[in-house]
Amino acid sequence: MNLFADFEIRIKQALETIDLIKEKRATVDFSRLTVEPPRDPSHGDVSTNAAMVLAKPLGTNPRALADIIAAKLKEDADIVDVTVAGPGFINIRVSMDYWQRVLASIIRAGTDYGRSTVGAGRKVNVEFVSANPTGPMHVGHCRGAVVGDALANLMGFAGYEVAKEYYINDAGSQIDVLARSVFLRYREALGETVGEIPAGLYPGDYLVPVGEALAKEFGTRLHNMPAEDWMPIIKDRAIDAMMVMIREDLDALNVHHDVFYSERTLHAEGAARIRQAINDLTFKGHVYRGTLPPPKGQLPEDWEDREQTLFRSTDVGDDIDRPLIKSDGSYTYFAADVAYFKDKFDRGYDEMIYVLGADHGGYVKRLEAVARAVSGGSAKLTVLLCQLVKLYRNGEPVKMSKRSGDFVTLRDVVEEVGRDPVRFMMLYRKNSEPLDFDFAKVTEHSKENPVFYVQYAHARCMSVFRQAQEAFPDLDVESLDFASAVSGVDDAAEIQLLAKLAEYPRLIEAAALSQEPHRVAFYLYDLASCFHAHWNKGKDNPDLRFVKDNNRDSSIARLGLVRAVASVLKSGLTITGTAAPDEMR
Repeated sequence: MNLFADFEIRIKQALETIDLIKEKRATVDFSRLTVEPPRDPSHGDVSTNAAMVLAKPLGTNPRALADIIAAKLKEDADIVDVTVAGPGFINIRVSMDYWQRVLASIIRAGTDYGRSTVGAGRKVNVEFVSANPTGPMHVGHCRGAVVGDALANLMGFAGYEVAKEYYINDAGSQIDVLARSVFLRYREALGETVGEIPAGLYPGDYLVPVGEALAKEFGTRLHNMPAEDWMPIIKDRAIDAMMVMIREDLDALNVHHDVFYSERTLHAEGAARIRQAINDLTFKGHVYRGTLPPPKGQLPEDWEDREQTLFRSTDVGDDIDRPLIKSDGSYTYFAADVAYFKDKFDRGYDEMIYVLGADHGGYVKRLEAVARAVSGGSAKLTVLLCQLVKLYRNGEPVKMSKRSGDFVTLRDVVEEVGRDPVRFMMLYRKNSEPLDFDFAKVTEHSKENPVFYVQYAHARCMSVFRQAQEAFPDLDVESLDFASAVSGVDDAAEIQLLAKLAEYPRLIEAAALSQEPHRVAFYLYDLASCFHAHWNKGKDNPDLRFVKDNNRDSSIARLGLVRAVASVLKSGLTITGTAAPDEMR
């Protein structure tokens, strides 16, 4: 049961019966009407702006209209009080019986409570990480990996058909650099002294095993080949080795993609897919031959002061037109981006989400332009940019990893503090805001550590069931029908906790529609805070304790409330990719 969706229906039904609205129904728009929790819980359980948004088109005063609406709503048997505040906000307080029905619905739904159909089965492709296969993943990739994975989980829970995709950039010049770096390690494995790694090559020790494997497989044969012969062999082996490493890094973070898409497939068979994509744009009138003025600042690699084949991207929202084919007939990097988007569109996706690093901000408009041109405006493209993560230990910046050569690896972070703190804290800031990650703070056992505080709430819920089993040895808590015992939940403090649970379905839909998975982490912290606060009240007031040794029926009713809290915590933690422990050690 979605309390706010339910009351939106009830309020609209009540509005339809008001004579003034019936007279002007053709001109009245309900789309701006909101039903939400009041900012101050003391004002009620549900608040609506109905009078505020409908008064002007109806030619009346918001406060006067609010009084009329309030009178209609009081006829609802599940509403015990309606008040009008300020210029016309309507606050509603629901009956205890209604709250108990909400609790019963949460218990019955379990971890499916809050699952929505707002996505309506819309096919969404979430591409994230897509790190170049040139080394281990660093902490900068970590944030994008968590944001992309949690967003995909969230949208799947909200009714979208989601695919998680990784685009393997295995066709660019960086792969040539990788191959040369590996060849150096191969020579080293054969016994040569290579000395200091030359500038421009990858210096990390992670390439040593790749060179050793090549020496074992080929002996000295590669060394005796010309570069044009050993280069493709080493490229293949190096990319495979790097992707094994990257998959292991992602697995350590509990991130698993549905699709790994190789850029090299776009360049196969004479770059047939790229050529097809450009032909498609040409047919639609988006391609022409021309020259571009020099851009301001540093010139990009694909800029030429000659006539080229250009994408008329300014017609579809971009700042400048973009080159597709250079004057020498070779394709630009951007041409591959066009072909990749077209491939996604041809696979039937209605929406494509790219989770990129903050340094890719310049790509947003051009990618949006591609989406409009290729799909004719029928497909939506969204780019989420993840700001930088700064690592600290007790307030001091963390030094670089020796293994990687020049950066802190994702595996370094996960191995030191654990998967759950990394995942949860990467979501505990909006992706567009910078994030400071302190190794010491994320392992504290305190309220100041959000992941501990939320997981501890779930563990406390489980401890309540163990306590109940000790108090009532014959009680089988696993088979009890808690939903039928909710009438025993009627204290104001319990309803306050239940009200927070009732926000979850609305939170899920809002977070999915806005593509903001951090909202789930924030909500979980608030729910945990409510639960811990209620737990502490039980210390001072025995009547509020979840388990009362002298009152079996009351204990069973309150166990239902605990079951509901545990289910929502577990559901939300699952979306964030974080565990819901039964106990904390």
